[in-house]
Amino acid sequence: MGEFRWQQLTNGQEALFETTRRVVGRGEYRGLTFHEVEAKSIINPAPPGTPWFNFTINPYRGCSHACSYCLAGETPILMADGRTRPISDVRPGDRVYGTRAVGSYRRFVEAEVVDQWRSIKPAYRIRCDDGTTLIASGDHRFLTDRGWKHVTGTEQGADRRAHLTTTNRLVGLGHLALSPKKDDDYKLGYLCGLIRGDGTWGTYSYTRPGRSKSEVHRFRLALVDQEALDRAQAYLEDLGVFTDRFLFSAATGNYKSMWALRTSKRASVETIRQVVRWPVRASESWAKGFLAGIFDAEGSYSNGILRISNTNRPVIDQITASLSRFGFDWIVESLQPVMAIRLRGGRPDHLRFFLSVDPAITRKRSFLGTAVKLPAKLAITEIERMGIEIPMFDLTTTTGDFIANGVVSHNCFARPTHEYLGFNMGSDFDSQIVVKVNAVDLVRAETVPGRWAGDSIAMGTNTDPYQAAEGKYRLTKGIIEVLAERENPFSILTKSPLVLRDLPLIIEASKRAATRVDFSVATVDEDVWRRTEPGTPHPRKRLEAVAKINEAGVPCGVMMAPLIPGISDRPEQIEALRAAVREAGADSCHRVRLHLRGVRGHFLDWLAQDSPELVGDYKRLYPKQAPRQAKRKVTMGGGSQLSLDL
Repeated sequence: MGEFRWQQLTNGQEALFETTRRVVGRGEYRGLTFHEVEAKSIINPAPPGTPWFNFTINPYRGCSHACSYCLAGETPILMADGRTRPISDVRPGDRVYGTRAVGSYRRFVEAEVVDQWRSIKPAYRIRCDDGTTLIASGDHRFLTDRGWKHVTGTEQGADRRAHLTTTNRLVGLGHLALSPKKDDDYKLGYLCGLIRGDGTWGTYSYTRPGRSKSEVHRFRLALVDQEALDRAQAYLEDLGVFTDRFLFSAATGNYKSMWALRTSKRASVETIRQVVRWPVRASESWAKGFLAGIFDAEGSYSNGILRISNTNRPVIDQITASLSRFGFDWIVESLQPVMAIRLRGGRPDHLRFFLSVDPAITRKRSFLGTAVKLPAKLAITEIERMGIEIPMFDLTTTTGDFIANGVVSHNCFARPTHEYLGFNMGSDFDSQIVVKVNAVDLVRAETVPGRWAGDSIAMGTNTDPYQAAEGKYRLTKGIIEVLAERENPFSILTKSPLVLRDLPLIIEASKRAATRVDFSVATVDEDVWRRTEPGTPHPRKRLEAVAKINEAGVPCGVMMAPLIPGISDRPEQIEALRAAVREAGADSCHRVRLHLRGVRGHFLDWLAQDSPELVGDYKRLYPKQAPRQAKRKVTMGGGSQLSLDL
């Protein structure tokens, strides 16, 4: 057997495990290969910001995993292009604002979304004195003037942890303004500002020898940034003005190339002449569009200074009137022969300007690399338990955080992949099982009173503690015995009724510390179960186990996971599962839709064999990257209607 990554010495670090032996399963374990290893530790801290638990134990590697969740779906996330998107619509591969410690400061940097998570959890509302409002789970963490803090917690006991109070201030930029509605007035305002700033138009008459008087109609708009030209060209087409794009000046030295739009049609130039006229009474939408257009044409943002410059007094007056209309603080600076309007109020007002008027040019609205400040107006005024459970979402990013409604918000965690250990994510994940044979001894050594604080430990967060290997190695049983002896709280997530074997131990443990069990049950449809979860315990057997555990007095719930679009998510299928869960007496029930983080290709290969008619829909429903999101109803096989994010 060749060496796997976890057996090797790399970068001066010791191997993850020491291999004891490789055991090929026989009889009831046929098809499995057990890699018996001696781990160097067994209680692992959850990645920072992980909801529900702080420590995990996974005696096996390979099999299923669990998820975690944090923020309400409508929470706006600051994307890397300077715009916002609801967290429910953010997808792996998207780019967002994150932060990173650079020298003595935390600075804004670009981050990639690695993962997105969803479930239903009790909601809390956090309010700040600037009006910023966040709805989050009690487990979520935000950056404050005193470090990272959970929304809720206690001062003592198992739930003791740093948590928000009304003496804290959050770190960030404050409430993220809503993007403008791009209606007809906005488009007219944008074109007026952009063309007045950088365009030329007119009708010219001249007489040629021997011919009658001729008229020439011309319009031209030249810019360095293609984003503004793209928007202008599209808005002009909406008005029936079709333009040609051409290279106006090539790049030379330190100067970038410049492209331009043009038309010489009489009707088009007349339309443009109407567009640039000042409205008798400008609507709010027109004013927002005008500010976006004039900023794209004449604005700048650098070193924390936002300016819009022009030489035309009516244009200056229109800029200042529009800024005042939306409550911005400004000052006119005379830089003869140019006048410049400088927006005051610091970065929070600059961001409000960018979000509320939405200029097209991304580079002009970026503040990447600047220091993260602590605005005085982000003092917490209220933390309210809402008394309801709602869908919650969280992200994993490459920086470990993201900006949620203007506040620095901590990451969720993504599951470790089997590939990290040198296996593939497909058949190896199901059949190559790493067994930490010294797990029980390590738990005993690592929970010695005086050295261990007694934090709650979660089992089943990465792999099922009651998968088939447990019948052979009985490591989970030994771990429960140690935790019960230490009076240490713990939880278990599993798909297997094998947990009933240890129910007497779990009952005894629950008398000494908080203990619970949850089952993953994706469907009660026999055909779907056989197709999607071959080799797993029958879902009805799992629900029978739920009933027995609850009857024994141990809290036990159900995760309806994963619900597979077009296969197991029809209303009648979900209702049948919910009815079965209610009948089993589960103390909680959460729905989790299928995700394909890191396994998209493997799943699509399976789908091509099982339900080839769905492959096209899935490629749209689960794109490799989704830089722009648009909702569209798509009919899947079986007639179910899905809202695809395309």
